[in-house]
Amino acid sequence: MSALDAKIDDLYRLPLSEFTGARNALAKSLSGAEAKRVKALPKPTVVPWAVNQVYWRARATYDRLMKSGEKLRAAQIAALEGRNADVRAAGDAHRRAISEAVAEAERLSAASGAKPGADALARTFEALSLATTTSEIPGRLTETLQPAGFEALLGVTPSEVRSTKSEVRKGRLEVVKSGERRTPNAERRTTGDAPRTKDEETPTAAEKAAARAAAKEAARAAAEKAKHDAAVKAAEQHLERVQAAEQKARETWERAHDDLLAARQALTELRRSRFKPG
Repeated sequence: MSALDAKIDDLYRLPLSEFTGARNALAKSLSGAEAKRVKALPKPTVVPWAVNQVYWRARATYDRLMKSGEKLRAAQIAALEGRNADVRAAGDAHRRAISEAVAEAERLSAASGAKPGADALARTFEALSLATTTSEIPGRLTETLQPAGFEALLGVTPSEVRSTKSEVRKGRLEVVKSGERRTPNAERRTTGDAPRTKDEETPTAAEKAAARAAAKEAARAAAEKAKHDAAVKAAEQHLERVQAAEQKARETWERAHDDLLAARQALTELRRSRFKPG
């Protein structure tokens, strides 16, 4: 790690209220590309700042969380691939690790007078611990994260799906050899079984009604899920807009506060200086 990276890490360890002043002071002590790099460092919002404090000041809690997330993801992948895995136990352990991390973040935040939301903390810890990649360096998180859904397991093919083609191919060969009109998964008939008649193969009115009812219920459930997903998406977008507005307002306040401090300092220096007539 370079000396500059160590100094940047120190910025993200500071109380949130001290970040901007310390960042500006560090940038002024540098020049060229290093100064530009430090000036461009974004100030964390309160939730990612609290997560950073767990990383810097309670590393054992942070590491347990990350390991529990790795174990849960591995269990989920194993289950999808048809291997033995206790997903429930891994999930329970992961939830306990998240709760522990949230409690630690709240404790560390309270010492600095900050109050991050517990739900937002839990979502961010969950997202961090289950992510396969991250765009930010640990301890320098700047934005609240949202957990990934099943897209986090993309590329994993369930065992049932992988075997479908071979099973269907085998079933079709059995149909051709026997000359029977049946589905590939139909139970093999014994030699003494009588062939099914055309009437037996035709769905009954009750079977048709049951199929229509099942299709209707599936369509209703899909519509309800789509409605729920849309509401969640809208709420997430609203939260993002509010957070962006809050961040913009915070940055404006920080600039104004810095200007105020500079003006006060200039006035103090003027008052202390002696008047020298020309």
